[in-house]
Amino acid sequence: MNKPIIGIPIGDPAGIGPEIVLKALNNKWIYDICKPLVVGDIGVLQRIGGIIGSELELYRIDDPEQGKYCYGSVDVISLGNIDAEALEFGKVQAAAGKAAFEYIVKAAELANSGKITAIATTPINKEAIKAAGVNFIGHTEMLAELANTKDPLTMFQVNNLRVFFLSRHVSLRKACDMVTADRIIDYVLRCDEALRRLGLNERRIAIAGLNPHSGEHGMFGDEEVREIEPAVNKLREKGIDVTGPVSADSVFYLALKGKYDAVLSLYHDQGHIATKTLDFERTISLTIGMPFLRTSVDHGTAFDIAGRGIASSVSMEEAIRLAAEYGPGYHKS
Repeated sequence: MNKPIIGIPIGDPAGIGPEIVLKALNNKWIYDICKPLVVGDIGVLQRIGGIIGSELELYRIDDPEQGKYCYGSVDVISLGNIDAEALEFGKVQAAAGKAAFEYIVKAAELANSGKITAIATTPINKEAIKAAGVNFIGHTEMLAELANTKDPLTMFQVNNLRVFFLSRHVSLRKACDMVTADRIIDYVLRCDEALRRLGLNERRIAIAGLNPHSGEHGMFGDEEVREIEPAVNKLREKGIDVTGPVSADSVFYLALKGKYDAVLSLYHDQGHIATKTLDFERTISLTIGMPFLRTSVDHGTAFDIAGRGIASSVSMEEAIRLAAEYGPGYHKS
């Protein structure tokens, strides 16, 4: 079996990223489905390994082709870009933000060159990134630039619930203004293509309502009547299996039960609340539309517990699993 190589940048070294990576790679089943390749700093991993009592061997390599990819040995491309002993766990540090960005750059470079199949990312800290003078708000924006891709799609998956987002890191006021027929049409067409690339033959997409009860025909807001319904009609004319608006208080439940294959959430928190309430640890973020697939844990750097050895690696394990599941087919699309 030709297993996919999954690149795993360790995120902000002052956060829980290095810890959850080592804990995840202490599961043999991960090596059964893929070849995990860590991008980070071997000194940081050695330090956190001592804290958690890890017995994993850290094997430094310079190129993915040099990896052992066997359980018990963690292959690491170490950039040596931070003083591991001086690093303070749980604190915002410009040096940690700079290092985290460089891990992402290296992973993207490997993915763009085809040396790895997909990327499974760990948390970065926006304050540390800003302190380092890196002019990106988050992972998605960084990777989009590195992959020369405009406005890639974000999809969350937890169990069989898939959620796309019409807008991400903008104010709620601005998010409402972004609910336009043209934008919805563009996004649903790209969501349909993204689902196809992930291997779904049936692609029933629901659009969540924006207002309570989808506006009740304009009684509680007219975005549904003015923007969403016309978009749905045009999309159906194009042959897209789309339904909407469907009241946001029921659409995610209906999708979970199998009525829809995916939901287009109209703003950040609408879809985040639905997925994370269902299963916080197993909610995984996928970035789709770039030349390579990226999956990610959907939690932060957890500075309050960083360096204490108590972080759960469940989300990291799920991110690696989905990267291994979807990555190879995604490349062939």
